[in-house]
Amino acid sequence: MSQALSSRRNDVPARQLPPAVGRVDGPVTFRGVLASEWLKFWTLRSTVLVLLAAMVALVVFGAVIGHNTRHVAGLDPEDVVASGPLQGYYLGQLLIGALGVMVVTNEYSSGMIRATLAAVPRRVPVLLAKVLVFAGVVGTGMVAASIAAFLVAQRFLAGYRPTYSLSDPHVLRVVVGTGIYLTLIGLLGGAIGWIVRSTPGALVTLLGTILVVPVLLLLFKGSWAEHLRAWLPTGAGQSFSTSLRMPGALAPWPGLVVMVAWVVCATVLAGVLLRRRDA
Repeated sequence: MSQALSSRRNDVPARQLPPAVGRVDGPVTFRGVLASEWLKFWTLRSTVLVLLAAMVALVVFGAVIGHNTRHVAGLDPEDVVASGPLQGYYLGQLLIGALGVMVVTNEYSSGMIRATLAAVPRRVPVLLAKVLVFAGVVGTGMVAASIAAFLVAQRFLAGYRPTYSLSDPHVLRVVVGTGIYLTLIGLLGGAIGWIVRSTPGALVTLLGTILVVPVLLLLFKGSWAEHLRAWLPTGAGQSFSTSLRMPGALAPWPGLVVMVAWVVCATVLAGVLLRRRDA
C-alpha cells in the first residue's frame, strides 16, 4: 500500500505542487535591491535611533546657541553670522559619520553580507542602493533638522539683535548646506565601511580623516598647512556650509565640489574592492 501511495505522489504534475517557501522567481532587479536596502535601513533600530539623535541634537544646539548669543558683546565672529546656530554640526558629523559606517559594517559583523551578495552576485548594485537610500533618508532628515535649528534660533534672537531670514543672501545655501555636508560625511563613512569592513577600524579611519588630521595640521605654521586643510573633506565641506570664510579656505561652491569628489572617489574604490574581495 505504501508503494501505491508513493507512486501516486510521483504522478502529481509539478504545476499542482505548492511553491517553495521563500522562492524568488525571475532576475534580480535594481528596484528590488533598492527596496531591500530601504527595508534594512528602517528595520535596524540602531540606525533609526542614531539618525533621530543627530536630528534632535542639531535642533537642541540651535536653540541653546540662539539663547546664549542673544547679546552680541563678547561673542566670537562665528557666533553672530547666519551659520552660528548650526554649530551643532560638530556633534552631528560624528553621529552621521558613525551611522554611515554602521549601515555597512553591521552586515559584515552579523554575516548577513554573505546572503546579500549571494542574492546580488554583481555586488555593485548593493553598494549603489545603499548610497541612494542613505542619501535620500539622511539627506532629507538632516536638511529638515538644519532648517528647524536655524528657525528655532532666530526665534530666541528676535528682539535682542538683528536676525536672519532664509531669503537673505547666502543664508539658504548655508542652512541647506549644513544638511548636505552632514549627509556627505555619512556617505564618506559608508565608503570607508566598505573598504575596511570592520566597525572599529572604519570608525577610527573616519575620525582620523575628519578630526585628527585637520587638528594635527594646526600644529604646523605656514600657508601650505592651511591650504592642505582646506582641501580635506571637512575643510572643503565646511567652506560651503558656513558663513564665515576662514583664511586659506576654498570658496563655497568649489568646496562642495571638492567634498563630493572625496565621497565619489572613496565610493568608487569601495566598489572596486567589493567586486574583487570575498564576502
